[in-house]
Amino acid sequence: MEQPDSEIVQIVDRDNREIAAVSRRIMREQRLIHRASYILVFNDQDELFVQQRTMNKDIYPGYLDVAAGGVVLARESYEESAGRELLEELGISDVTLEPCFDHFYEDANNRVWGRVFRCRHNGPFILQPEEVQDGAFMPVKRVLAMSEGENFTPDGIEILQRLRIERQV
Repeated sequence: MEQPDSEIVQIVDRDNREIAAVSRRIMREQRLIHRASYILVFNDQDELFVQQRTMNKDIYPGYLDVAAGGVVLARESYEESAGRELLEELGISDVTLEPCFDHFYEDANNRVWGRVFRCRHNGPFILQPEEVQDGAFMPVKRVLAMSEGENFTPDGIEILQRLRIERQV
């Protein structure tokens, strides 16, 4: 498996136009705007799969996360990234990805244009040990309530709140 720091990722400007391709390490060090895919996985009871990130993640280590996904590599589409990440992180390859919206997120450590997808899968999952420590399905209301006091990835929570406002969950 390729080392995450050496992955070449797509860099974009504030308008989501491609401007460069650099290593993941440089992207993080320089806080460059990049692309990412976010895939929210729901079961047949409309519960959301929430995963616990491993402590070796380069951003938000150990946090809870409402989405599978990750950075878009150079010369990769959002859709290709979403399919690759879903297979790598959760072992899912047999689902239809439903695009929801594109979303810009920015904080002190992360600037990202993400394409948000949703899919339906009841498990079981094959969790990637380098990325996902654990996971469980939860009702969306419980996830949002938990996010008030627990460490969730802030970009993921912002996306989940937007999905709620737009009545997509």
